[in-house]
Amino acid sequence: MKKNPVKAALQAGEPQVGTWLSFGSVFASRIMARTGFPWLTLDIEHSPIDWSEAANCFGAIADAGCVPLARVPRGDHDLIKRVLDAGAFGIVVPMVDTVEEARDAIAAAKYPPTGTRSVGGTLHALNWGATPGDYFKHANDEILVVLQTESPRGIENAEEIYSLPGVDAIFVGPNDLMFQSRGPDGVDPSPEEQEASLQKILAIGKKCGTPVGLHVQSVEQVEQRIAEGWQFIAIGSELKMMVTEAQRLVNGLNLKKSSGDLARY
Repeated sequence: MKKNPVKAALQAGEPQVGTWLSFGSVFASRIMARTGFPWLTLDIEHSPIDWSEAANCFGAIADAGCVPLARVPRGDHDLIKRVLDAGAFGIVVPMVDTVEEARDAIAAAKYPPTGTRSVGGTLHALNWGATPGDYFKHANDEILVVLQTESPRGIENAEEIYSLPGVDAIFVGPNDLMFQSRGPDGVDPSPEEQEASLQKILAIGKKCGTPVGLHVQSVEQVEQRIAEGWQFIAIGSELKMMVTEAQRLVNGLNLKKSSGDLARY
């Protein structure tokens, strides 16, 4: 059975920079898996991707020698089981605010006696180049479990969450953290307050020996965050890359722009 090189690298203290997939397109996934990113996360939380599309994307990514991950909509046992049985090499679980939520997500990703995942399926074994028997034997060691810290409550419980056995990495979505940190008046935290929250997460990760990462939008930001000690880093998405390049070409041609504003992508 294949090893999970991203999990091994994180355990060795090495940064791993990947990107997000929003399209759910097998064609796009096949191409992105050959660009050199060590991992790609299919965003099932915020994109209209069905289970069949997800399974085909995981297979296309794995066949290219890249690590397919899935961000599930939430840390439910059924959702985690389905993406892993469909062949994902790991999960990214959003909005993990409590120790109980973290324990449930970890358990759902592990077969007994470590966890509660049920045995079945064949697609997972195909993606790992294994027989089902070998997969059932070794999956607990290779599946990557990434939990997201995205709220003040998550930060309050971070040290206990990050210390749990089975947490391979922590990931921060800066936009969600900002929205969840708004005051009663709906005002966003200041850039300084936002950065203080990020640095607190990083410090707790270092204290617990758990790799932490976050979403950024430029190579310069990747370099800055790696220098600070962040490890599991996502840069943009295939959607962001497409729109950014298209806008660059349009700007260069001085074409009349439509009224739509795609800068946020």
